[in-house]
Amino acid sequence: MTKSTADWKKQLSPEAYRVTREHGTERAFTSSLNDEKRQGMFSCVCCGRSLFDADAKFESGTGWPSFFSPVESAVDTTVDRKFFMKRTEVHCKDCEAHLGHVFPDGPKPTGLRYCINGVALTFKPSGEK
Repeated sequence: MTKSTADWKKQLSPEAYRVTREHGTERAFTSSLNDEKRQGMFSCVCCGRSLFDADAKFESGTGWPSFFSPVESAVDTTVDRKFFMKRTEVHCKDCEAHLGHVFPDGPKPTGLRYCINGVALTFKPSGEK
């Protein structure tokens, strides 16, 4: 999916643009999705691709929505070497939106913690059309 900067800025809030298109990070504990507990699907704010099922969400205490597993083939990862450290960046497989990072300190069954910016996501409860 290719859009111009102007098209992305028209579609997204300034904060969503900064995070998803410029690889930013939202402030911890600012997303309403931290407290989302209903069944449903978390999707990419940029392209709408389903990314994380609510069944994979857990409370990490970090201040960002956290998941132990994405929907199959929904995300890609790259090495992020910003800020003098090596992390694994997570982005949407369809539109390459920056979502957050994945760390090896999550719960079973995967042992992974996908720490995702809430502003990079939308949520649709199960049963909604």
